Amino acid sequence: MYAKDEKQTRYNVEMQVERKPALGKRSRYYQSQMDMEMLLTGEDYTELPNTYVIFICDFDPFGKDKYRYTFRTTCQESENVDLEDGRTTVFLNTRGKNESEVPGELVTFLQYMKEDLEGSEKEFHDPYVEQLQKFIRNVKGSREMEERFMIFEEMLKEERAAGFAKGRAEGVAEGRISESKDTLLLFLQNLGTVPKVLSDQIEEQGDLDVLKEWIRMAFQSKSVEEFAKKIK
Repeated sequence: MYAKDEKQTRYNVEMQVERKPALGKRSRYYQSQMDMEMLLTGEDYTELPNTYVIFICDFDPFGKDKYRYTFRTTCQESENVDLEDGRTTVFLNTRGKNESEVPGELVTFLQYMKEDLEGSEKEFHDPYVEQLQKFIRNVKGSREMEERFMIFEEMLKEERAAGFAKGRAEGVAEGRISESKDTLLLFLQNLGTVPKVLSDQIEEQGDLDVLKEWIRMAFQSKSVEEFAKKIK
């Protein structure tokens, strides 16, 4: 998901349901995408907005039991000296254990993200999670809303891709394929346990149009088994 706020700060939020290599390099790639998009519109580098790349991980990316890992560019020789390049990368971990060190609202949100479809319907006693639950119910219960959701997703992708030079098309397409796989696995994980053979089949699929169709099928499916039958 790509967004910006009233201060023009850019956010790229990615859901990671499976451990993948080089998450640090992936964050660098996404940061570079956002910078290039702004520079190609004629912005001077001094006007580059602050950018955040946020990974929501269903695993502990660094094995330190933290709910949140925040990275900025600082001086190795003096930790109090910040480069102030405006880049921040955040890894959120649904498997964290340091509740006392982070806001309770964040812990509740990550616990919600960790749940399967049945568990995500329980009461979390949090206003933001309640909004998410209501939104998801409305989307899944409305065919019209589902179609609008998919159109909106495509509009965001096309708008973002339009800002890149022709020579970067291959890299952008590769990023969209990876994001589509993560989105598909996220939908399926909410329906239940994803068998390894199905996970491997998704990971091996390199056609973006096929992945988009699979996401649509997953959105309409009531179980992982139903989805698996549809794509055979």
